[in-house]
Order: sequence, then structure tokens, then C-alpha cells
Amino acid sequence: MWRDSFRLQIFCLLMAVLAVVVLVHNFFQLEKSHGQSNRFESSSEVASFDCLQSSAKESPVLGIISLSIIHNVSFRSTISGDLFPPQNLDDDTVSGSNWITENNVQHSLSQTNKTTRKPYCGYTQQTLSKREQEEQETLLAAIEWPKPPDGKIAFAQSTDPSRSDFVIVKPSRFFKVGDELEVLVRMKDFQGKPKQYGGDYLQARIHTPLLKAGATGRIVDCHNGLYKVFFTLLWPGEVKVSVSLVHPSEAVQVLLRLREERPDRVYFKSSFKSGRYSETTECNVCLPGDLPVCNFTDPYTGEPWFCYKPRKLSCASRISHAKGGYLKGLLTKEESLFFQSHVNIKRPILSSGPDSVIVKPKAFTDSISLNRAEDPSASPSGYYYEDQWRSRTHWIHNFNKSDDITECLQGKVIHLFGDSTIRQWFEYLTAFVPDLVEFNLRSPKNVGPFMSVDLKHNVLLKFRCHGPPIRFSTVFSSELRYIANELNGIVGGRNTVIAITIWSHFSTFPVEVYIRRLRNIRRSIIQLLDRSPETLIVIRTANVQELGPEVSLFNSDWYSFQLDSVMRKMFSGIAVHFVDAWEMSVAHYLPHNLHPQEVIVKNQIDAFLSYVCPLQT
Repeated sequence: MWRDSFRLQIFCLLMAVLAVVVLVHNFFQLEKSHGQSNRFESSSEVASFDCLQSSAKESPVLGIISLSIIHNVSFRSTISGDLFPPQNLDDDTVSGSNWITENNVQHSLSQTNKTTRKPYCGYTQQTLSKREQEEQETLLAAIEWPKPPDGKIAFAQSTDPSRSDFVIVKPSRFFKVGDELEVLVRMKDFQGKPKQYGGDYLQARIHTPLLKAGATGRIVDCHNGLYKVFFTLLWPGEVKVSVSLVHPSEAVQVLLRLREERPDRVYFKSSFKSGRYSETTECNVCLPGDLPVCNFTDPYTGEPWFCYKPRKLSCASRISHAKGGYLKGLLTKEESLFFQSHVNIKRPILSSGPDSVIVKPKAFTDSISLNRAEDPSASPSGYYYEDQWRSRTHWIHNFNKSDDITECLQGKVIHLFGDSTIRQWFEYLTAFVPDLVEFNLRSPKNVGPFMSVDLKHNVLLKFRCHGPPIRFSTVFSSELRYIANELNGIVGGRNTVIAITIWSHFSTFPVEVYIRRLRNIRRSIIQLLDRSPETLIVIRTANVQELGPEVSLFNSDWYSFQLDSVMRKMFSGIAVHFVDAWEMSVAHYLPHNLHPQEVIVKNQIDAFLSYVCPLQT
């Protein structure tokens, strides 16, 4: 009996000890979990601190402002597979309301990283494969811009470039060619208070006026009103730093709202004619309301385009396309304060200390080696020296004589597709090379198509604008061609050269519209290179331009930068070459212009022709 009681006591004691052990274990597990949480929070603080203290470890940017201000996203380029199928639409008259969608889908890369898209004017019959949908979500997430902490910010609390400043980190240290220069930019509002959040759109460059040298910088947003700019020092001498505020973060949010909610702020029109009777109606990617519309969606690419149906004429009587105009009254009174010339649009940010450094040459002659692997995201991709662009990814030959260009292009057919910025290439080559004579196709001025011929040397140079949306004065309906369809009609080969640019006319639309267009072009490029791998294809990037309050709402550099970033990623990984018109326009000393001046165009042509006729090294 006693033994049984003792055993029971021992058993109870053991159970009590076990319970204590379990409680202690759970307590330490809870503390451990809490400690891990604290370490995670601390690491976030350290990461924020590192933006100020450490050297540049962020990923390279596309252009001149770092996309790491948004997300560190790894892109997967879709270069083959299930691409957007053609749409088979039999009826050319449908109800306009059928083509309006309100898409509140959350585009997500993971369960913890979701991008909410606002309602936008979409195309209900566009179907994406799983790969295309993933790519689109990745692209949209990568260009997502930081937002202010509060919904509405008063003008007095917005970024004031005149009160902001920058400092060169360690300006008195010894610099030599090839070193990295670091600059810290400190933003303040109109009350002189430091900004506590990021999202400002900046541009930065280094330059030496006496040498006509210049290069762009890589900008990293620390999300706390501070920005780091990194420059690679590429030439010896006194090198000056220039930083500009293109738009304050508060203005960028307005631009974002307009892009998502008002894609109709540029409208288009088409003329319809039968005999002596004619009508003109409004056109766009999609049209609101229940009025009947003419469906001009391309049957091969599925690119949507609609016009309100004329009252008396048929849809088949369309004869021309033209820009209609720009909507007014898009901003509230408070929003308009964020878009003021000489106040907060492309204004310089001055240094609070030295704004230049002395750079010593390297001991050996070839101070800057070339990165032979062409990378559209390399920063900087090149630099100016003595007003000549020196690429860091491929050798550039200066075609200073017309005979050099003729020799390079002999026996070749050159197709130029895109907008007026690549039409400048056609105009430059036709004017500079005496044997290239323009053949009069009786096309509308500045619209095209255009063609120049050199019969002696068997050279054919052609320009054609891209399909709608395009803000040209008047384009005949028969000449509205999509680049993808034109590429499908080219045989290709070693004597075929193709150059493409497409960006400016898409700035007022949601980015999905642009992604769809590039997806179709990319598919046609891949098919062309598959059947004719010796075909040379060159992509001309976007460029910056002069901005004012009105132009900013339709063609801001911020819009162009976002589209250019998407384009570079979508065309990376396939056998195309890039002419970096973006850096060529930012790095140069001339004022920004949508149509860069001749010296910049000449450098673009040199880069282009250096792909056509590469130097033998």
C-alpha cells in the first residue's frame, strides 16, 4: 500500500516537472520568436540607414533614376511561347459600352506583394497566357512609384528645389578615372522643412563644359527625403555635378492618376467620306457611352481601335486618321500648383558645398574598358567626350563623311519604324548623303511614309510611322500600319536593317496598352530572327524633352521614363541592339527637346551605323 502511494507521488511529481519544462520551453520559444521579429524590424532600419552610409549595392537602373526606389524585382523576359492571339471580330459596328471595363484585379507577384490597379479603359476580349500575365504583373510591379504617406499634401509641404540641396560625399578625396563619385541629395519643402518621404523624380549628370563631356548618374531613393546619386568618373579634369528636380513626388501622383483615370485626355478623330458627303468622328483605344462605334481592331495583332460611327456613312468609308486635340481643365486648383514653370518643373538643385571634383587620369592608356556584353540596363551606357558619344558596351565609329555612310549602307534596305524621333534619322541621312535622293510618294509632310533611294550604290531607306494611337496631323487610313504586321511582311537577311522606336504617343494611356503593343512587336521580331537570323534589328530608346505645365500632363519625362524602362526589359534577352537616346539626351549640354538637335541625332546615327558596320577589332 505504501509503495503504491509512493509510486503515485513520484508519478505526480514527474508530471509536474514535465509541465514546468513544457511551460519554460514555450516561454523561450515565444521570446525567440519575439527576438526574431525585433531583428527583422532592426534589419529594416539598418537597410534604410545603409542607403545613407554604404556604397552603392543596389541593382543597376534603367536610364537615370533607380528602379530600386520601387522594388528589387527580377524580370523574366517572355521571348517565345503563347503570345496574344489574334482577334476574329466579324462585325465592324458594336456598342461602345461593350469595350469599357472596370478592372479591379490585384496584380500580385506573391501573397505579400500585391499591386492594386485602378479602373482603366481596357479591351474585354484580350486574353493573356499565364506567362504573359506573370510578365505583365512583374513589369507593373517594377515601375510602381512610391506614394506620399498621406493622400493629399498641401503645396507648402511639397518639394521645393530652391530650398533643397546636394553635397558631394568626400569631395576632397583623390579621384581617378574609373572611380565612383557619390552625391547625397536632401529634399526640403516650401517651408524649409526636410522631406520625410521619397518619390521625387530627379535627373542628374556630370559634365566638363570645356571638354564637351557628360554622363548620366544613377539615382537611388532612400524613401525618407534623401537620395543618393552615383556617377562613374569617365574622363580626367574638373568634373561638375548637376542635379535637377523634374517633378516633385506630389506631382508624380497627379500624373499617375491622369494616366489611369483619364486616358482620353488626348483624343483622336477620323474622317469618313462618300462622294461629296463627309463626316468626322472621335476615335480612341476605347470609347465611353452607348453610342454605336466602328470597330477597327487589327485582325492580326488584336490591337484595339474604335471610332464613333458616322450618322449617315458606313465604317468602310473612313479615309484618314488625325490627332483631335488635348483636353483642358484636368487639374484642381491645388494640383496645378505642383506644375509651375520656374518653380518645380525641371528646376536645378544647387550644392551646399563644392559642386565639382578633380579627376586624375589612370596610369595606362585604355582607362575605361568596354563591357562587351550589351546590356540595356547598364548605367551609364556611355558618355560624351569632345561632343562625341562613347559607348561602354560597343565600339562606335564616327561617320563624319557621307562616303563612309554610303560604303556602310551599300546594297542594304533600311526600314525605320516609329514616331517622329526616328523620322529624324531618315531626314538626317537623306540630307547628309548626297546620293540618297528622296522619292516623292506624295505623303503628307512630317507623316510619311517616306522613301529615299541611292540607285548607284543600291541603297533603299524607308520610314513608316507606327499604328494608332499616333498624334500626327493627318494619316491616310490605308497607311495606318502596325509595326508587328510590317515586320511579318519582311523577308530579312544580312542586307536588311530595321530600326524601331515607339514610346511618345503612348504616354497618356495605362501601361498595359503599351505592354500589349510591345508584346506584339517582340513576337514578330522573334519570328523574323528565327527565319532570317542575319537580320539586324536596332531599338532606339526614348529621350527627354522640354517640359512646361501643359506638356507635363501629356508627355512628361516621367511617363517616358516608365515606358522606356518597360521597353528595355521586354526587349532584353533577344538579339536586338540598343541606341540609348535617353542617356544621349540627358548627358548632353544642349537644352532638352523632344526632337534633339542635329549634334545629338548625329551621335545616334553613329551608334546605329556602328551596329550595321561594326569596327573590326
